[in-house]
Amino acid sequence: MTNIKHAIAVILLGGLGWAAASAAAFPGKPVRMIVPFPAGGAADAMARGMALRLGVELGQPIIIDNRGGAGGAPAAEAVARAAPDGYTVLFGTMGTQAINPALYPKLRYDVLKDFAPISLTHITPRVLVVRSSLPVKSIPELLALAKKQPGVLTYGSAGSGSSSHLSGALFESLAGVDMMHVPYRGSAPVLMDMLAGRIDMTFDSYTVYEEHIKSGKVRVLGVTSKARMGILPQTPTISEAGLVGYDVSNWLGLLAPAGTPKDVLATLHAALGRAMATPALKQQLIALGIEPTFGSPEEFSSLIRAELPKWAALVKRSGATAD
Repeated sequence: MTNIKHAIAVILLGGLGWAAASAAAFPGKPVRMIVPFPAGGAADAMARGMALRLGVELGQPIIIDNRGGAGGAPAAEAVARAAPDGYTVLFGTMGTQAINPALYPKLRYDVLKDFAPISLTHITPRVLVVRSSLPVKSIPELLALAKKQPGVLTYGSAGSGSSSHLSGALFESLAGVDMMHVPYRGSAPVLMDMLAGRIDMTFDSYTVYEEHIKSGKVRVLGVTSKARMGILPQTPTISEAGLVGYDVSNWLGLLAPAGTPKDVLATLHAALGRAMATPALKQQLIALGIEPTFGSPEEFSSLIRAELPKWAALVKRSGATAD
């Protein structure tokens, strides 16, 4: 009996030693972060800033893998189908994790079953910007022009069904106006056409348009959140400018495939917390009108669950569809 107990103890200790070695070994190679938008957009900029610090904390580089289009669905699906070993993670957005289920009936991933949330990392309101040559300087003037020219004014978005698309669709719905939606594959091409004067407006991150707002190449009319942005104190919210109840604030965070070992998730979570607490990164984000944040996996999971019915109702009310 003593020999059996001794053998069991050896096996248990060996198993514990293997588990410890396994945890210590992660990460033993670069980690791939899939970003659901092309390079050059707001989400890409946020991902790269975070990835740089996260790589330092993990001791391995974070490789950015940009996959735009279809509201980020292909990017999220790629992570949902990836090996659950911690070496592939998703920089998930409000679009990929909360809006897409309402827009894509045949979505090939389950936001609740296929992912292991790590933490919410960024919260950012959008700004409504118009091309500098558009003859409006306020939201009431924009509404008057839209009502005078139904179906003529255009607004670009990062893709059909994206949060920027729904921001515009909600604007149309609450204002009772008809505008033309022009979908792109991410924020970068929207910016190019905005600067060229080929589209009239967009609802996008301040990060993308900051220098162009300051230079006067585009004009900011309002912000999409409930409260004004600290970096744009003179710019009214869309709600206070006339569309009462308008409120859209984008959020983003890091997720791994479901089934990723708990010790690996714990390592990623701890490193992410240290990365998001870096003073330089926090100051950089705040200066761009982005709120850096960090919390538990459970809090992030609860947010996603709460947002799903909210966006399902908004999609139905706005009439937005994935083209």
